[in-house]
Amino acid sequence: MGERALDITSKEGRVSDAEWRTRVDLAAAYRLVAHFKWDDLVFTHITARVPGEEDRFLINPYGLMFDEITASSLVKIDLQGNKLDDSPFPVNPAGFTIHSAIHSARHDAQCVLHTHTLNGVAVSAQQGGVLPLSQQSIFILSSLAYHDYEGVALRDEEKPRLVKDLGRANYLMLRNHGLLTLGPTIADAVLAMYFFEAVCTIQVRAMAGGVPLTHVDPRIIQTAAEQARGATRGVGAGALTWPGLLRRLDRIDDGYRT
Repeated sequence: MGERALDITSKEGRVSDAEWRTRVDLAAAYRLVAHFKWDDLVFTHITARVPGEEDRFLINPYGLMFDEITASSLVKIDLQGNKLDDSPFPVNPAGFTIHSAIHSARHDAQCVLHTHTLNGVAVSAQQGGVLPLSQQSIFILSSLAYHDYEGVALRDEEKPRLVKDLGRANYLMLRNHGLLTLGPTIADAVLAMYFFEAVCTIQVRAMAGGVPLTHVDPRIIQTAAEQARGATRGVGAGALTWPGLLRRLDRIDDGYRT
């Protein structure tokens, strides 16, 4: 599979400029997930809408490791998960069951990101879910929903329940399964996952100490959105940090841009 990935014909100039920019950013998101060690071999997913093409999306080529994914190797699919280009790679059906449900219901979601990190799954298995233990937690708790585990996500009948549970939240904890974020840009979805994962890691470590924990006042959580705007001067965490993250990737390996 790795050799095939290296032999992928570049799509730059063969797709619209807007699609190419989305492909580059999405490939960067996959590389960042690998860099931060949030990947689970090939078994999690990030999807992004194709600009200007209704209900068409980009997803990872199933079988490639996340640090191998490039802009040109991403697969274009429709809402049913059917391939719409000549990619030699298949698509993970379990991956797109979840993503297609959310993209269908939440047209504000340019990007949906799902992980199976150890800390994320650990907290998803705790009855209390995310606890208000850290500054980071207030931003997640202000827009968090939960969905109970129903087995590997392969059945369309689960989609309405998942969509209902998500509602208008931007963070979804999949019980006994993992974490999911969505955002109006790829950068926003990645930064949301950065904070979600940090919150779960902090919680696991805090609870491991075996001493009473101090919870954040609920009144502070109610003002989280306002505090976030102030902390980022109204720009948003995604826009503020994305250029720097791309520079970091370029110092490591700029192959995702091909």
